[in-house]
Amino acid sequence: MRKPSAVIIGVGDGLSAALARNLMADYSLTLAARSADKMQSLADETGARTVLLDATDESAVEALFDDLPEAPRVAIYNPSARVRGPITGLSVEDVRRAIDVTAIGAFLTGKHAAKRMLKAEAIDGKKGTILFTGASAGVKGFPQSAPFAMGKFAQRGLAESMARELHPQGVHVAWINIDGGILNPGRIEPDDKPGSMLRPEAIARTYRHLIEQDRSAWTNEVVVRPWVERF
Repeated sequence: MRKPSAVIIGVGDGLSAALARNLMADYSLTLAARSADKMQSLADETGARTVLLDATDESAVEALFDDLPEAPRVAIYNPSARVRGPITGLSVEDVRRAIDVTAIGAFLTGKHAAKRMLKAEAIDGKKGTILFTGASAGVKGFPQSAPFAMGKFAQRGLAESMARELHPQGVHVAWINIDGGILNPGRIEPDDKPGSMLRPEAIARTYRHLIEQDRSAWTNEVVVRPWVERF
């Protein structure tokens, strides 16, 4: 039997790689990112198909989903962009670019993933799952980080609106607030703060739980944080 399809947009060697490894046994993977360099070794490891993608280009995102042999059962949007600086010194071009990646790219992914999923045959009442990788900046804005907060607040609102619209139609939508630093390859925890960072494979298990949730108890928002994080 053909494996169901899963799409991961925004690929690096941290969370997205952990997600791909978690899903590879049960899904036919498509990885999409701006750079082929970031994807190739992970694609070789997981057997994934790769697509070069500018997630802010609607025609490219539409083609990504239209070219799948069948409607995806899972679509995950990871990209975001940060621009730091005092509000009085920020460039509108830089802010617009950051919001395009974080919010508009998420919208385009949600739009075109949902178009394919809604036409799919439901399995146990479910047609698919769309997940957005969020951050604590979508709940509270931090100093000198307005563009990131603007993008993540918009992304969170998008996910909530989509969940209210699409859950009754069999498409599960959720926003994951990653409240803390991720222990990606090459990063180390401070000696005085062991266990203070989130492990990518642990976050990936939360995503997998959302994908497999029974529709009688769907989650539309979840927060993951290390046990020592203050909030």
